Amino acid sequence: MNVLFITADQWRADCLGAIGTTLPDSLPARTPALDSFARDAVLFRRHYSQATPCGPSRAAMLTGSYSFNNRSISNGTPLDARHQTIAQWVRRQGYRPLLFGYSDTSVDPRTVPPDDPRLSTYEGVAAGFEPGCVLLEDGAAWLDHLAERGYGRLTIDEVYATALGDPARYAAEDSETAFLTDRFLCFLAGRPRAPWFAHLSYIKPHPPWIAASPYHALVERSAIPKARRAPTIRAEAARHPYLAALLEQPFKGWLGRALDRPAALSDAVVAELRGIYLGLVAELDRQIGRVLTALAASGELDRTLVVITADHGEMLGDGWQIGKAGFRPEAFHVPLLIRHPARQIAGHVVDAFTEHVDLAPTMLDCLGIDIPRQCDGRSLLPFLTGDTPADWREAAVYEHDFRDLESGWHKATLGLEDDACGILVRRSKDRLLAQFAGLPPAAWAIDAAADVTDITDPAILLEETAALLRHRMAKSERRLTGCLLTSGGVVGGYDPL
Repeated sequence: MNVLFITADQWRADCLGAIGTTLPDSLPARTPALDSFARDAVLFRRHYSQATPCGPSRAAMLTGSYSFNNRSISNGTPLDARHQTIAQWVRRQGYRPLLFGYSDTSVDPRTVPPDDPRLSTYEGVAAGFEPGCVLLEDGAAWLDHLAERGYGRLTIDEVYATALGDPARYAAEDSETAFLTDRFLCFLAGRPRAPWFAHLSYIKPHPPWIAASPYHALVERSAIPKARRAPTIRAEAARHPYLAALLEQPFKGWLGRALDRPAALSDAVVAELRGIYLGLVAELDRQIGRVLTALAASGELDRTLVVITADHGEMLGDGWQIGKAGFRPEAFHVPLLIRHPARQIAGHVVDAFTEHVDLAPTMLDCLGIDIPRQCDGRSLLPFLTGDTPADWREAAVYEHDFRDLESGWHKATLGLEDDACGILVRRSKDRLLAQFAGLPPAAWAIDAAADVTDITDPAILLEETAALLRHRMAKSERRLTGCLLTSGGVVGGYDPL
């Protein structure tokens, strides 16, 4: 069986039509191809990323392990080489895993010479993958394509220098998303030897939020719901000391050129940002639709396990935030679609909480490969046929670490040492508990309209804290804890090095 593992970057769950239409005040996502695919696959409505930003999320996704175990907690934090990836596991079974896009995996500095160029970037390729078409932040391969198409020799900053709300300087068929799709379709048209394993990793709808025509104006701004947030940024900041510090931080990069800081997020600006973002999602839908159509036309679809998700979500003005920092669900709740060529109920919808740590075990289970003890998650294969394990989780757990070793803003603003900057969150159906390593916890009740109110009842706080602690204890690193050396030899099992 083939495996096609598709990820988008910074794509929140309510921006998949099949999910958004079931949520209050959903954004008007235009995703007809993926909505159609959902009717032929299994849709997971409560799927959560394990961490933000991109590097930690992908480390958890590819290794099946929580950030509190793999400890790759920020872009640029090395992934310890002892943590194996899904690519390494399937390679041992004869696959040659190909990467189209990027994996944002920071190399373990102990495994390479001091002058290795991989030590100057967080955009390394995860162990086990071979390049199909590596496309990093500098967009080198795409920029070569644009030059060949007559746009001139441009830098990535020049390509994305368009003013907020204006269409991109390139046509939709030449976008970064279309380019990567074309490269994957070339691979597919080459009739790859079976079975194959491919990770197709799109950068969009991650900023810069510049979209080609007609996508930049596809969604009418007046039809876009307002952000869920306190009436003023001061009132939002008053909810927690961390939020007060976060909302004072100026925007960086592309967003910093377009806006100053969160206080500039008026309703009109948020509507514009959301409109462009939804356009990029619509373009992503169009390009993934091309992939799915080609798979079906080639006869490969019915020999391929297809997994589609995002590394993490995006705040889009909720909580007066842009990006994925913090602890609110919008930054962690993401779409998940899985289509098994033989073992599934087409159109089935799963409401149980699932997590990124479940993805590697699921792909391994579908391929008949034993799931390593390293994996903190569990296979989702039973859900594909309509079953729910009796002891399945009742909440999602995710993390964010806000230390900044370059700027040290956490020390200057909050007076916190590096190891006091962790946030561990438990998100159940109607509650959220965020435990901080160095700050007071935040606890919210979340109603059916997704509005939040503070939880102050000590009994509820204790109940939620105990549940989070039980989870943390049960999922502690355990690759050798199931093994015992006795006079009769080794009892139990362990993961090989």
